[in-house]
Amino acid sequence: MTRLILAPMEGLADDVLREVLTRVEAYDHAVTEFVRVSGTVLPLRAFTRLSPELRSGSATSSGTPVRVQLLGSDPACMADNAAQLVRLTPAGVDLNFGCPAPTVNRHRGGAALLDEPELLHAIASAVRKAVPPHIPFTAKMRLGVADTGRALDCGRALAEGGVDGLVVHARTKTDGYRPPAHWEWVGRIADVVAVPVVANGEVWNEDDWRRCRAVSGASDVMLGRGAVADPFLARRIRAGAVEAPRRDAEWAELQPLIGEFWQRVLIKVEARHAPGRLKQWLNLLRRNFIAAEQLYLAVRPERDVERVNQVLGAHGIPVLRAAA
Repeated sequence: MTRLILAPMEGLADDVLREVLTRVEAYDHAVTEFVRVSGTVLPLRAFTRLSPELRSGSATSSGTPVRVQLLGSDPACMADNAAQLVRLTPAGVDLNFGCPAPTVNRHRGGAALLDEPELLHAIASAVRKAVPPHIPFTAKMRLGVADTGRALDCGRALAEGGVDGLVVHARTKTDGYRPPAHWEWVGRIADVVAVPVVANGEVWNEDDWRRCRAVSGASDVMLGRGAVADPFLARRIRAGAVEAPRRDAEWAELQPLIGEFWQRVLIKVEARHAPGRLKQWLNLLRRNFIAAEQLYLAVRPERDVERVNQVLGAHGIPVLRAAA
């Protein structure tokens, strides 16, 4: 059976959304947003703040293991921080060579390093020494910075550096998130490395999942924005569904989870930031749910928490407690 992995999504899939999405359907594992490593050994709270799951067996409440992702460019510092993270017994340690954000890339992080396979090898080798064999150690990469000229070299560098597996987001840094994803390159990288390779990028529905596996040759797929836009996608894939989704029934199941998400957001962030988090998720959900489109349009002009509560209630979303 295929493994399904929930992607790290900076600014989108934090512990609050991971909790909700893995409640709908458990994943084989999830990966956190990146912990930025820059010149110092971070305190333990830096890791638990990003991944509160570390306090409860490094898994969501539904049992999905959560691996913690590190981002940085200094091999020794990355290794020191990996050793610090290991003290918390994470479900896995992952390296980020996929983030295309300019603010990250300007500081020599993420996908900007894909022009330097020798550095990727040095980082992987250093971190490998800090991560004991029983803790999974993986990396996520793109196909390159502006082109695919060094994609195979980067894959080899990470595999030979000691990672247990690779996730390949099948676009370059310059591509960003623009379609298409070049899934054939996942297979080309898999052909030159001796570790499992997971395909990632532009999987929005079951047909995309099937085509991704067929084109890439990869049996395992990482779901990102497609899983956020359609929280039932992983469930339907596992069930082998071939019929059109029953969106009304799915929306009825999703309503209390949206309410829970909202309440968790209110606990986590300042009230002035909470409506934006809700709108962000609804904006993706409306790709698949007519009711989400209607709710998004109603919530979009609101900035006050109590007004958002009222709108949610009017749309059948249970609000469990009043805003503080």
